[in-house]
Order: sequence, then structure tokens, then C-alpha cells
Amino acid sequence: MNEETRLDQAHAAMQADLNDDAARLAFYERLADTELFLLLKVEPKGEHLDPEVVELEAGEDEAPDTYILVFDREDRLAAFTDGPAPYAALPGRVIAAMVAGSGLGLGVNLGAAPSSILIPAAAVDWLAQTLGPEPEEVEGQVTALEAPIGIADRVLVALSDKIVTAAGIAQYATLVRAVYDDGSRGLVLAFAGTNEGSEAALARAAQEAMTFSDADERLDVAFFSPGDPALARIDAVGFKLDIPTPTAPETPEPKAPGSDPDKPPIIKW
Repeated sequence: MNEETRLDQAHAAMQADLNDDAARLAFYERLADTELFLLLKVEPKGEHLDPEVVELEAGEDEAPDTYILVFDREDRLAAFTDGPAPYAALPGRVIAAMVAGSGLGLGVNLGAAPSSILIPAAAVDWLAQTLGPEPEEVEGQVTALEAPIGIADRVLVALSDKIVTAAGIAQYATLVRAVYDDGSRGLVLAFAGTNEGSEAALARAAQEAMTFSDADERLDVAFFSPGDPALARIDAVGFKLDIPTPTAPETPEPKAPGSDPDKPPIIKW
């Protein structure tokens, strides 16, 4: 399989201009969101994982750099190992948190894809730290609502990408700019009809979108029930972000034996 993945695309955009901070942040965001196949020494036992570690020579008088190996597709891992090998499939954010502070870097798609790259331990630590903080609850009185005019396209794209993760747990979201009673201004992302208990995950997703899009505006996240008058006022001036509705898998209808011409009945003698 040679299909280009979204990680390949983010890597290519970063490599096209190494001075583009937004492209570099977008690559790290994609790495965090992607399910990665972590190469292991042996099959996992329970929650214990024993990653394969490789050492690469460093400069004189320097200790060798050590990396664990991850791939964004199972076939890419198999191509690297020349056959089946034990692995664990985990989101990039989980792997970064798992190895943060250990001195291990990430070897991503080494020799198996155009997005082949070595991410040093310091960058892995930064990623884990960036993903780590929990959103804080704040209180503030909104005195006015405005249309979110002038938002950078990269911020809207980042929020839209994250909104996809809310499929099935929220009906839609609306982005608006708010003026607070202390004179400050900021964006508000209002979710409608969220499932109970999903608020923290949605707030974190929105926070990450702002961080990795290099946005310089404050973003607050709010949750409303459909029909709430406050939500109606937000919807009236804000920018609606649609959330896809998950489609339920079709349940095949039972067919009588022999009724499908492509599957003739089995006759036993």
C-alpha cells in the first residue's frame, strides 16, 4: 500500500518550510492524534509493554541517542521488520506521555514512508508537556456577543478537525467572540447537546486545536442544552461548526438458503 497518509501530508508541509512554525505545530498535532504502531521486543503482557529500542551514534564524547520505533500503518511496520512483529497500537499522545522524561526519542516511519523522521527526546518531552495541562474552569460574565470575524484560517481548520472527534457525543458547536465584564475579549466555542461526561474531553480537544494552530486568542468552551436561550443568542451571531453524525452499521437481513445467487446453498451428501 502506497497511499499517502495525513501524517505524510503534515510532514511534507513541515519540510517544505522549516521556518514555518504553524506547519511544524500542525505536524506535532497530527502525530499526537494518529494511532501509531509501537514496535515491541515481545508480545505485550497485560498493560506491560517492552518497546524495541535502537541506538544511533552521536558526536564524540556524547552518549548515543536512543529511540523507540513507531509507524502510522501496520504494513509500514511490517515492511521495516521484514515480516510480522509484536506491536501495540496507541495514540501518539499516549506514547509521548509514556516515554516523557525517559530520554527516549521517537523514530517515526523509519525507512518505510516519506514521513520518516527522528524526533529527539527533548521534542517528545515538549509534546507530552504541551498535551498535558488540563483545561481550567473559569467564571466570567459575558456582556456582549460578536461574530468571530478575522479568525485565521488555520484556527478554523484546526477547530474543524478537532470537532470531528465529537461525532456521536455532541450535536453541533458554534464559535463566537465574547466581551466580558472585565473588558477582556475572547472566543467561545459553544457545544450543543453533549453527552454527559464528555465535557472534559471536548474542552481538551478545543484547547489543543488552539495550541497547535499557534493562535494568540483566548478560547473558552461552554456547554448548552438545545433550546437554551443563551445558545440561541450565540447561534444568532456565531459561526456554526457541524459535527458529523455517526452512521450505524447496517444489519444484514437474514436470507433463505439459496436465495442469493452468489452464495449457492451447501449440499451435503
